[in-house]
Amino acid sequence: MIHLDIPQYSAEWFRARIGIPTASEFDKILTPKTLKLSAQAEKYQHRLLAEWLLQTPFEQETVVWAMDVGMMREEEAVQYYEITTERQTQTAGFCTTDDGRVGCSPDRFVGEDGLLEVKCPLAPTQVGYLLAGTIPTEYILQIQGQLYVTERAWCDFLSYYPSLPALLVRSFPNAEVQSALRRGLPQFCDEMEKHKVCLSGSSFPR
Repeated sequence: MIHLDIPQYSAEWFRARIGIPTASEFDKILTPKTLKLSAQAEKYQHRLLAEWLLQTPFEQETVVWAMDVGMMREEEAVQYYEITTERQTQTAGFCTTDDGRVGCSPDRFVGEDGLLEVKCPLAPTQVGYLLAGTIPTEYILQIQGQLYVTERAWCDFLSYYPSLPALLVRSFPNAEVQSALRRGLPQFCDEMEKHKVCLSGSSFPR
């Protein structure tokens, strides 16, 4: 793993992610339920290629605009986690695999072996998560992707809303999902490399 110790959502962080598939969007490469190629894969690939061509992080304005109450509550959630588990956490910045082809931005490192992924949903969503008692399907590939990139042993998923019970679930590498990632991500990246060669020869300003 390559670890860039940079503040998440900083200009440097956005630049580091340009054109790189990241765990939060692995569900655009693989479908969470079937683990087969997603119908969104081609469109996602085009966005990453456009970022690479223009050296512009397209999601920057969207993410900064979306920094709502849920994101502002993250620090409170992390404090809750550290007090509850008696574990210290460290900011994680941006991580990539050794070849730099795919990356992730865990919310925190936990010790030498773990990760922490925090969600701060609205109250009705939190109630739904509590009733289900498990990691929501839409976050499984993100968490498994973080474990794939960082090669850490586990990831704690924390869903937090003030004045409601918290949901804390530990996830370990899932053999089926990890196998699908090992197949699907290199294939996606190989396709991107072929497209880069093609686009590099195109006659437009660079």
